[in-house]
Amino acid sequence: MQFYTGQAFSLEAITAKAHEVGAIAGFDLAHAAGNMPVQLHDWNVDFACWCTYKYLNSGPGSVGGVFVHEKHLKAELPRFAGWWGHDKSTRFQMGPEFSPMPTAEGWQVSNAAVFNMAIHRVSLEQFGRAGMQRLRAKALQLTGYAEALINGINKKHNVNLEIITPSDPEQRGCQLSIFAHGMGKDLFDKLTAQGISLDWREPNVIRMAPVPMYNSFEDVWRFGEAFESQMNG
Repeated sequence: MQFYTGQAFSLEAITAKAHEVGAIAGFDLAHAAGNMPVQLHDWNVDFACWCTYKYLNSGPGSVGGVFVHEKHLKAELPRFAGWWGHDKSTRFQMGPEFSPMPTAEGWQVSNAAVFNMAIHRVSLEQFGRAGMQRLRAKALQLTGYAEALINGINKKHNVNLEIITPSDPEQRGCQLSIFAHGMGKDLFDKLTAQGISLDWREPNVIRMAPVPMYNSFEDVWRFGEAFESQMNG
């Protein structure tokens, strides 16, 4: 996912092209984890990492995640090794040699904060119950509804709210990035004052994301009402 535009790229296709030229394919999934279904192993991705404070709801400064394809687990690769990646059965013997766990855990540098892990576990349990496919289906509907509202405001008020996120549902997740031509940050500030949680990016982009885990169609409707009220004001 591209953080500014909200565009989703085909990791499978990018990985295949990278491998064609002998490159290793690794991805930052900060905006994809908990937002888009991914099949990293099946797509033959070499590695990926992500934060959990965005769509995974684990809070700022919380634990990160990492994927390492199993084909690399026994390879002698240079790594920034830490004691928490050492074989669990001998970790506390504090021996002179590093013996990595034969999983992605072997890339851990240090133990994570217990409270953050507890919060993250609760979040993952919620995702497990909801299921990414069902969340994805609702996300497409929520974001499509938001897109329709923005397009309706454009037509009704003859303004230029340009959605720079692709219209193709396969090329986006929850996020819509709206280039508010000629309206400036004042529009963002007024919407924020109405209790709408948005994000501002220079020079003139408002990012919004109806998240299926906890946002409703009424939330999106209220967003549209708040947005349109500023066109009338």
